[in-house]
Amino acid sequence: MVKIRLRRTGKKKQPSYRVVVADSRMPRDGRYIEALGFYNPMTEPSTISIDPERALYWLQQGAQPTRQVQNLMKIEGIWDRFKTPGSSGGTNDERITGVSGEGTG
Repeated sequence: MVKIRLRRTGKKKQPSYRVVVADSRMPRDGRYIEALGFYNPMTEPSTISIDPERALYWLQQGAQPTRQVQNLMKIEGIWDRFKTPGSSGGTNDERITGVSGEGTG
């Protein structure tokens, strides 16, 4: 199973995290598939940066975010875009053709 989770970086007592896509069998700071962004809880306010396009791609592929990453995605608005149908999947043309009724007679 593929998970979207935090990977700890930084010095002792000064944590910062990378948001990564990793196999669930890998250790917390082990090998990962792709880095999506970072999270620094030590700044005021906390610094959050996640690539929304890549995050949505991995969510659509079935990657499961951890609870903390899901909270970060809610703050960034990515989770709402994923949960709202039609907000991100496909191009504008695909959404329009799906809505417009083609059978008129």
